[in-house]
Amino acid sequence: MLSVIIPTLNAAAALPASLAALDEARALIQEIIVSDGGSSDGTSGVAAAADCRIVEGPRGRGAQLKAGADAARGDWLLFLHADTCLDVGWAAAVRSFCAEATNAQRAGYFRFALADAAPAARRLESVVAWRSRALGLPYGDQGLLIRMATYRALGGFSAAPLMEDVELVRRIGRAHLVALPARAITSAERYRRGGYWARPLRNVLCLGLYFAGVAPARLAKLYG
Repeated sequence: MLSVIIPTLNAAAALPASLAALDEARALIQEIIVSDGGSSDGTSGVAAAADCRIVEGPRGRGAQLKAGADAARGDWLLFLHADTCLDVGWAAAVRSFCAEATNAQRAGYFRFALADAAPAARRLESVVAWRSRALGLPYGDQGLLIRMATYRALGGFSAAPLMEDVELVRRIGRAHLVALPARAITSAERYRRGGYWARPLRNVLCLGLYFAGVAPARLAKLYG
């Protein structure tokens, strides 16, 4: 059985579509946990109306992911962002991954896709596919599927304000990361707003500084 964990902060507009995409596998899902960091736009009401469990705690994606996982009861955990919708066919991909015994110590992630028809979106998707495959660095907006026991053995998410996803997948290791044959379609709003060149370059800068040893708290100020 699957626990889906979604960190939220003022996500009332995006959350309904993300939750609706999960209807494809309601029989597989034991619970949907919305880990909220203090929303003021009615996010908790949206979650409650959809029969989600609501966990409230300190703001920060790492802390919220950790709190959601700590409250989860499923054998498997699926972490998703609130502005990400799993594409048709995701449930079959998850069932197949979980049923394979050799994946007990592995983690799965979805193919990154953007909800934008612009050619720049397709180019960015290709870059992310390469980064995930060659460097073993899928980000949180690609989802993460992992067995509860394995997650706990690895120490789980840290409460870091940034790079919590990179930190965990590095502990998992590239050899234990599996690309699932389904897409996670994420809102392109932040790329339209920040620029299809400027925002990815800022992300690369933050990643490089993180690998150089700069603390996530300092990087969070640069990331914005």
